Amino acid sequence: MTEASRLALEGLRDISMLKWYVIPMLAFVFYIYTNEMKKAWASGNWNAIFAGVTIFGMDFINETWNGWVFHLTQRAAFWTTPGDTALRTMVGWNIEIMFMFAIVGIIFFNTVFEDKRIKILGIPNWWFWAIAYAVFCVFVECILNMGGHLVWEYPWWFRSFAGVWLIFLFGYFHFFVAAIIVMSLKTIRAKVTMVSIIYAIAIAGNVIGLGILGWVY
Repeated sequence: MTEASRLALEGLRDISMLKWYVIPMLAFVFYIYTNEMKKAWASGNWNAIFAGVTIFGMDFINETWNGWVFHLTQRAAFWTTPGDTALRTMVGWNIEIMFMFAIVGIIFFNTVFEDKRIKILGIPNWWFWAIAYAVFCVFVECILNMGGHLVWEYPWWFRSFAGVWLIFLFGYFHFFVAAIIVMSLKTIRAKVTMVSIIYAIAIAGNVIGLGILGWVY
């Protein structure tokens, strides 16, 4: 087990680590969602909420398979977050990251034009912003890695040309692809079904890990 993995296990889901700033952060997330819900009731367009919960659900899936990697290798996950946090929820996830991803989808929704045919630099604007935000997320992750807050162990998941592409594709871009798919569905029922499938995958991955293997990382 790597040193970063050992540190990431310390205080895992230990609520004694909670800090008071979690409360206003939670309030900010509630405010953002309730504000978007109020707009949705008036307009009938619930895509902001669906984008928000879709990207959070995709990150939930990512952190679940990352925990599986740690369990199966007993060495390291693809990424770990061993640094200071108000609450470490998985080896690569903490409460601060969770709050951030809870609103990324809403940020994405409020960035794109409703008309998908509008282009930026020749790219349909929804896809342009999906690429742009994924690139920005990779940039932020590289900064966090340089500061030792987010640790990569494997050579194919590192600050190299190939590694950055993997982080772009499997770390972030598919989050926005999922949001675009859900936002493009024609009915509320279809959107709810898609989001439900995303969360079912994440929850099943954790339930299987807890019930059969006796772990949740």
